[in-house]
Amino acid sequence: MAGVLRFFSVNKKPIIGGLIFGILSAIAVNAGNPDNMGLCVACFLRDIAGALRLHATATVQYMRPEIFGFILGAFGTSILYREWKPRGGSSPILRFVLAMCVMTGAMVYLGCPSRALLRLSGGDLSALVAIPGMIVGIMIGIFFMKRGFSLGRASKMPAVAGLIIPLFAIVLFVLLIIKFDLLAFSSGAADGSFPPGARYVNPWVGLGLGVIVGFIAQRTRFCSIGAWRDVILVRNFHLFSGVVAFFVGALLVNYAVGNFGDAGLFGLNLSPEGRVISYHWGITNQPAALPYASESFWTTMSQYAWSFLSFTLVGLAATFMGGCPLRNTILAGEGDTDAGISLIGYVVGGAVAMNFLIVSTKGGMGQYGGLAVAIGLVFCIALGFIMQERQKA
Repeated sequence: MAGVLRFFSVNKKPIIGGLIFGILSAIAVNAGNPDNMGLCVACFLRDIAGALRLHATATVQYMRPEIFGFILGAFGTSILYREWKPRGGSSPILRFVLAMCVMTGAMVYLGCPSRALLRLSGGDLSALVAIPGMIVGIMIGIFFMKRGFSLGRASKMPAVAGLIIPLFAIVLFVLLIIKFDLLAFSSGAADGSFPPGARYVNPWVGLGLGVIVGFIAQRTRFCSIGAWRDVILVRNFHLFSGVVAFFVGALLVNYAVGNFGDAGLFGLNLSPEGRVISYHWGITNQPAALPYASESFWTTMSQYAWSFLSFTLVGLAATFMGGCPLRNTILAGEGDTDAGISLIGYVVGGAVAMNFLIVSTKGGMGQYGGLAVAIGLVFCIALGFIMQERQKA
């Protein structure tokens, strides 16, 4: 045990951690999760919002146990390594709104930063439009950081405050296991098809996957936003090496298990029973993605443009918050109440996106998706100037 603990000591082995995370994310699809989604924090929090009846879109309602695993895995690991530290008070209301901005961008593109890499590992080249947008957003965030932007300093909080989110994770998982009748769950359609919310792994398997990833992410500080920020700001590739390994791990698994349609390694094909996973390289006709093809040239171009801008919003808002949705989920497990508020903001943001026609679908952009992204960008840029002035005062 001591050897294992030393192996995963702080700031070591990000490549191995990222590789394992990527492998598990791809395997999660073959275990039952939606195609090209694997372990997507934003999508899963949206589904949890649906299960709690915060939105009524029946196709995406499920109490995703992986999220609870992320929280509990980070909670247990931080206690094990004596890093569980209840703290908070760093502009919680602003973090809540920024979390909603992150979810707005994620729902327009249909995925968080980790899922963008998972989509790319499954052949979806639209990620090559979104990821540059995210980098631009991070660069804008760095611009403000260099000029003194800050949400303030967190301070020590009572232990009970740091326990709230882990306790919520336990309670919600129990409600999932007992199939509490006030929760909403997606179900298969009459034609035998299954919407994303009705595709899921066994709850205990999902929890187990989440706990493993929670352990890895807590020890390696895995964060897609932080990785690019460190590369741009200080030319440090430590976190970035883990992100690259994550993509490589997912890509190798998709080929090894036959997710690209042909027989995988040694003729292996692990498509779930009654379901065919047939990834392909391209930008159109991808699972759970914008169509990027229309009779109108301008409609098609607008989808590309808003995919770029939606992830610009994700990159900017997440940089202000100090990390991606996965990172904040892990921090919430470590006792960070500001991250806990952010987690609640993600859930509410997912519900708002579904209820107010912001979310995209395979049919195209949500009616108010572009407007919501534009408002989010204006808010974040204004906040950058306002908080910059506060720091100089």
